[in-house]
Order: sequence, then structure tokens, then C-alpha cells
Amino acid sequence: MATKTCYYEVLSVERTATKQHIDRAYRKLAIKYHPDTNKSDDAVAKFKEATEAYEVLSDQQKRARYDQYGHAGVEGATHQYGDVEDIFEAFGDLFGGGFGDLFGGGRRGGRRRVRRGADIRCDVSLTLEEAARGCRKDIVFRRRVVCDVCDGSGAAPGSQPVTCEMCGGRGQVIQSAGILRMQTTCPNCKGAGQQISQPCSDCRGTGLQNEKAELNVEIPAGVDDGMRVRLQGEGEPSPDGGPAGDCYCFISVKPHSLFKRDGNHLIVQLPISYSQAALGAEIQVPTLDGPHELTVPAGTQGGEVFTVRGQGIIDPRSGRAGDLLVQVYIEVPKKLTGEQKRLLRQLAELDHESVLPERTSFLDKLRHFFDPEPEPPADSVSPQDASDADK
Repeated sequence: MATKTCYYEVLSVERTATKQHIDRAYRKLAIKYHPDTNKSDDAVAKFKEATEAYEVLSDQQKRARYDQYGHAGVEGATHQYGDVEDIFEAFGDLFGGGFGDLFGGGRRGGRRRVRRGADIRCDVSLTLEEAARGCRKDIVFRRRVVCDVCDGSGAAPGSQPVTCEMCGGRGQVIQSAGILRMQTTCPNCKGAGQQISQPCSDCRGTGLQNEKAELNVEIPAGVDDGMRVRLQGEGEPSPDGGPAGDCYCFISVKPHSLFKRDGNHLIVQLPISYSQAALGAEIQVPTLDGPHELTVPAGTQGGEVFTVRGQGIIDPRSGRAGDLLVQVYIEVPKKLTGEQKRLLRQLAELDHESVLPERTSFLDKLRHFFDPEPEPPADSVSPQDASDADK
């Protein structure tokens, strides 16, 4: 597999570049590599490479994932454009309208350019177990579909379209700016050359009507908060016969009662008793796949972290599983039986007879803190110095 060039290098911008700088850099490359003016063999490839880089870096979420994970973080998140016309249709607003027409893209080969349908969004809420293992979810959302009454034309049944008065039926208009003349798509009829004489009463001339959609969606294992699952072609239809848009399922993961997630790792805080920490113990820790036997060595301190390999979350890109991080803390009982109190008092007496080195060091520091030794005055004379002076 060929190594991809860094997107920042493709657009020749710094990693700190603003959205305006990225827009400006992409416009320059689009003009430079447009195949109608650049006849080199790699013009189309360079044009698509610049578009892919712009699609990622101009989107705040995609750019954040790219900055953190590189190309692997945005794999599958960019559109696959069939030709240059599709690119200018997707980013037409960036070029101020009519940019593709300036290079003859409006009616290449007599084919009228079609627009892609609008994308829509739906929200999917998952438990941590569902996000970790993957699942199928029933989702319900609303989208616009082709009107049943007018079959998407927007015209009332029996009515006939009329010729657009602005472009005279050509679908194109000529705009002049000084010595420049530019042919662009007619803004009145959107390039159709005709207009509806009597709008459909059901859709009010839009050709679309609202629909409640229900789908059963497969959620891949390892998704996390803010990730999106793309349902290709499940968006709104194109207004002029082009491909339908997509539906994006935005994932949110509910908080879990035991586990916290850190990327592909899971964190669990586990209480242990003083005797287990001091003497060591075999204890069962929870995982998403069931209990796991963990050895706590003698002398374990509160806050220590033990790693259980492969019991975290699967990375949806690489397929590798993260780890379970078990952080132990020593739980102090609030209520004690008489026997427990008696034994703890005996232990306390033994601690006073045989003080641990760490405790000795701490007690020494504590004693010096509360009762520091006074330093002799700067002009004081030591007994030895006084004896020497008498001589």
C-alpha cells in the first residue's frame, strides 16, 4: 500500500493554519490542477488528493482525529468522488458559485450536472457493553423523500412547466466582470431551463415530503463518543436525479457503573482490605467478559495499578484490544467487631515496637517540622574558639 502524503503538506499549510488559510490554499490548488487547464497526466490525481486533504482539515472533528491518529484516524471518513464535477458540486460554495462552469464543467459532453442529495443526522445511544462488542440497533429518524403526488417534479398533476425567463431555457447565464465573461448555472431555474407553472399542493413545489424512516443498523465494535457511522444512500434524494445523500449516526456512550473508558483502555477502581494489601491475595476483578483472577502481591500500596492485557476495548481501525487497568485502594471499615478491635490494638502495639524505616523517616521529618533545632547566631563564638582566644 502506498504511503499517503501528510494532508498539511498536500495543501502547503502549517498545522496551526486557520480555516481561512486552508480554504485559500485549496482554492489555489483547485485552479492549478483543474484538468480543463492542466493537461498533465497527474492533474486529476493531484486534484483529488487536494480535495481529500481539504475535506479532512476543513472539518473540525475530522481534523482533530487526524492530528491525533494520522491517516488511520480518518480512514473511510472522506467521500469517494467519481470525477472533478462531483468535487465542485460538493464544494461549490467555496468557489463563489460557477467555478466549475468557468472551466466548462456545467454541461460537459452535453450532460447536465446533477446534485447529490442532502446528508441527514440521527443520534444513537449505546451502553458501554454495546459499544465494546458491537451490536445492531433499531433507529428512527425523519427525512424527506420524493413526493408521491407529483413524483418529485414539484409541479401539480396535469400542469406543464414553462421556459425560464432569466436564461431563456438554456440553463446557463453569462455574467460579466470587466473584460471577463463567465458562464454560470442559472440561479433562477438551477440549470433546468424550465420552471414550474403550478406548484404541487402536497409538497408546495419542493418535490419532497417528510417521511419517518426506521432502519436496523450494524454498529461496529469499539466505537466511542462522538464517532459517526455512515449509512450510504440513506439520506435525502437528489433534487435532479443524482445520488442520494447519506445518513450519519452520531454515537453517544452512556456512563458505566464500574468502568471508565480511556481511549481503548478500561479503568476500574477496586477496594481491597488492609490484610489483603499487606499479606497479598488472589481476588476476582470484573471485566466485560466476566470475572478475572488477579494476584495482589504482599505489600501492595493504595493507588497501585495492575494491568490485565487484552481486556479493554477493541480499536475499530486496527482491531487490537486495549487493556483493563485495575487501580486498587485500601478500604478502611467503618464498623469493627470487638475481636477486630482487639487484634488491631495488638498490631498497633507491635508497630510501636518495630517501626518500619519509611515510618521512621516520616516521624523524623514530622518532629523536625514542629520542633526545629535553633541555629546559632551569626556572631556567636564556639567554646573551642573561646579557648583558643584565651591562649
